[in-house]
Amino acid sequence: MAALIGIGLGGAALAVAPNSSDQDFYTKAAIGGMAEVESGKLAQAKGTAKDIRDFGAMMVSDHTRAGETLKSLAAGKRLTLPTELDDRNKAVLRELEMASGASFDVTYLRAQVMAHEDTEALLKQQIMSGKDGDAQAWASATLPTVTAHLKMVRALLRSVPTGDR
Repeated sequence: MAALIGIGLGGAALAVAPNSSDQDFYTKAAIGGMAEVESGKLAQAKGTAKDIRDFGAMMVSDHTRAGETLKSLAAGKRLTLPTELDDRNKAVLRELEMASGASFDVTYLRAQVMAHEDTEALLKQQIMSGKDGDAQAWASATLPTVTAHLKMVRALLRSVPTGDR
């Protein structure tokens, strides 16, 4: 929960704005979630295997839900979250858009492993070092799902012929 700094005009309590590290967490988590939704939509449309299309659908559902909760928390702190992807994630999406067939499957799954490893690390860092209790609680609630996604995508990648590992 946000700490209170006092009473504002009209007797309303004022919340302390998250520090820059916590603000950075909100930004990175929002961008990561948006990237999962967009790449999940591509997986639903372009995945060659039902398991990959189903995983993409799960990414859209789970990350949309988590993103809405994050947006609500940020709004309560008067933080503005990004509404578009950063350059790194835009490049990954372009690569996925250009890929097709088995190449798409492998590219998508490898990108998902990296994204979920990064997100898992981000969440653990926030849990351990964050100062914003709401962000820490959200990270704690989200971590088990991200860890489960990572386990699933690693298993999917092992099951797909890649030519090289």
